[in-house]
Amino acid sequence: MANQLKLKPLDEQVIVITGATSGHGLCAAQMAASQGARVMLAARDEDALKQVCAEIRASGGTADYVVTDAGKEVDVQNLADQTIDRFGGFDCWVNNAGIGVYAEVLDLEIEDHRKVFETNYWGVVYGSMIAARHLKSKSGGGALINIGSINSDLPGPILASYNASKHAVKGFTDSFRIELQMHDEPVSVTLIQPSAIGTPFPQHARNTTGYQARLPKPIYAPETVARAILDAAQHSRRNVVVGGAGKLQIFGSVALPHLFDRIAATMADKLIDKDKAIAEQEGNLYAPQGNDGNVEGRQQGRQFSIATAAGRHGWATVGTLAAIGVAGIWALRGSSSRA
Repeated sequence: MANQLKLKPLDEQVIVITGATSGHGLCAAQMAASQGARVMLAARDEDALKQVCAEIRASGGTADYVVTDAGKEVDVQNLADQTIDRFGGFDCWVNNAGIGVYAEVLDLEIEDHRKVFETNYWGVVYGSMIAARHLKSKSGGGALINIGSINSDLPGPILASYNASKHAVKGFTDSFRIELQMHDEPVSVTLIQPSAIGTPFPQHARNTTGYQARLPKPIYAPETVARAILDAAQHSRRNVVVGGAGKLQIFGSVALPHLFDRIAATMADKLIDKDKAIAEQEGNLYAPQGNDGNVEGRQQGRQFSIATAAGRHGWATVGTLAAIGVAGIWALRGSSSRA
């Protein structure tokens, strides 16, 4: 009999999270541990990993860490091996590590572009393959969760290398999911696509624009992504866009691509603050800079997304659709009365 997928509740899971020392990776680790999961944290900054683990343990959680460069296959394999040695295996693997460069394409160094792909794309590939080999052999299988972005579906200026890497993540994740389904493997594969999230990403990114980097509004809190991750760890989801603004942007780029391009061409000033000139910022592209350990960045976001909740809960989806339907009926009635 084929091994059937049966995802466990959080308090019975071992969860591996890469990029776990800042932003929504850190938030998901804290949240998972607070709900009883045992977490294995991975990142390049050992000092930050020690700090995060100490904080989780002080709060009564169970956590360990492995210093890992997600862009190196040998490091990712060691992460899996160390997790199996420490906890006897894992039930959920979250490929969350991500880096970026703020620069226009003609100013973007090829080595910087390549480095973004090594972490954002190849890190997902290595993690997905290594995790799936373990998960498909487990009784009940498990969950593979890859963190993409709304930029997996959108074009945009200033962050071309990041956007391209997230397009690649989506293409790989969707294709890999199909192959696992072909063979009836008990692995749930989820792509999570956050909108703009109030993490330290602008502070951590390499920046050659000459101006302070920022995120475009509206901005959502890292907790919104963490909740989506932990939901996908327990319930099989195909794709989750976090943030209603992101869903609207994706729809606009597909339905009205030429108009969207014109609007996107004006977005550069939303990504850099021309009132705040700065020197070139190295960021953590090639090595950690000792600035990890924080969930939030300079810009804080809203704590909840109704659209994301609607995607997770059937009752909310029905309610949302009903509200849209009622609004449409009233609009049509108003139109008829004026005819």
